[in-house]
Amino acid sequence: MNKSYEVEYCNLELRFERRQIQNLIRDLIQEGYSLYWSETEGQFLVSIRTGRKLVKLHFQRMNNRYKIVGDYVIKDEKLSELLEKLINDTRGHAVVKRIKDRQIVIENIMFGEIIRLVEVSGMEHRIIYQKKPFVTIEEMIKAFQSKRAEERAAVLRYELDYELSVLHEALEANDGEAVALSKERLTALRSEMLQLEL
Repeated sequence: MNKSYEVEYCNLELRFERRQIQNLIRDLIQEGYSLYWSETEGQFLVSIRTGRKLVKLHFQRMNNRYKIVGDYVIKDEKLSELLEKLINDTRGHAVVKRIKDRQIVIENIMFGEIIRLVEVSGMEHRIIYQKKPFVTIEEMIKAFQSKRAEERAAVLRYELDYELSVLHEALEANDGEAVALSKERLTALRSEMLQLEL
């Protein structure tokens, strides 16, 4: 196994039923992991031994469902695969940072699918993949011309997402002018969104 293998899971937003936690426990046992679990009224805790490390997965109860909480650093490849299967099966959201040989690959996952892939090497970063939007240019033009609030709101959400990514890149590049322009645009879009919701 590669000793430098490390994956960090941040901003996890996974919601699922108790059965899926039981399936995860079954898969872990089948893979030969030593583990134990405990349950309180508000939480389900699964502790997994990986070599000398103990990884504790925290599941918070929400009515009859569960939500995973916390950030996790996993240095075990098989455990990482099982956690990613859980993200995929629950169609969850996460930011996954893969650290290998002084290089970081960051995956933004939404609804169980990678929407953006960025490679960071020292001070350099490059976008390897970015999912294209489902809205076509013709649909956007039609929505801009439409008086129907719900059509405009759909396009507006796309514009907000895009503008947030522009702001993020401007902040990373320390470009004060681009940051100010992006913030102005976001303020205008937010104002329009609030008017549509009234």
